[in-house]
Amino acid sequence: MRIARFVIDKTDGNDENPGSTRPAYAFVQKDEGDSHDYLVEVAGYPLSSQQVQLTGKRYPLDGEGVRLLAPVLPSKIYGVMKNHRAQGDTARHDPHEMLIFSKPSTAVAGPDDPIRWPDWAGQIHYEAELAVIIGRPGRNIPVEKALDHVLGYTATNDVTAYDVQGADPFLTRSKGFDTACPLGPWIQTELNPDDARIEFLLNGQKQEKACGSTKELIYSVAEQISYISTFATLLPGDVILTGCMDPTGVLHDRDEAEVRIEGLGSLHNVVLKG
Repeated sequence: MRIARFVIDKTDGNDENPGSTRPAYAFVQKDEGDSHDYLVEVAGYPLSSQQVQLTGKRYPLDGEGVRLLAPVLPSKIYGVMKNHRAQGDTARHDPHEMLIFSKPSTAVAGPDDPIRWPDWAGQIHYEAELAVIIGRPGRNIPVEKALDHVLGYTATNDVTAYDVQGADPFLTRSKGFDTACPLGPWIQTELNPDDARIEFLLNGQKQEKACGSTKELIYSVAEQISYISTFATLLPGDVILTGCMDPTGVLHDRDEAEVRIEGLGSLHNVVLKG
């Protein structure tokens, strides 16, 4: 199942409420009749176990005025650093050695939203990753039950201002600036997190060194969830950035950044400086 968050941009000048409708959630479903994807609107919050109902409204995914938003507005975002296994590395690693950083909710951007390159950053990098969306709250979650707390997965670009990291040891600025966490295009509930193929395209060109699979991660998704839950209660909608391939690459003004995850979809953003 695919769960999206969207808005309809109204363009009818005669509308009593010009502008955009309120954000809403929908299931993305393919119509077998015309093979097109549609947003089937739901009432309620489908990111937790509570019941949701269909509103009866349906919109073509590529219809006029339809705009996808970031699929979640999380209470918190955690990421795992240095989580890519070097070639030939088969050693077991202690999950308690996991390096964790956080991003504020204001860092979230949606599909096709601009990545705003801050004036104070001399250089920003892309990091194509799989993001976990929590569906059930939990604390001190055992590894073997960790995936039971997952609603689904989405694509993310863990944008990082690399040149300020020396003066920013806690990564507060370098990873937490506005729009440094694009998420989308939707939440895919049916995906194998231990073997998800990730690709990154820069201006339409595949960046082979930035492509790989989550099977190359040092700490699995289940291990990440379990460890993070030892110090923070995870809530529905919370996000975990699971780690990127190494090395990453530089983004420039007007670059088009695209993260593709097999079986999930594509997240596209454009870099705008200033």
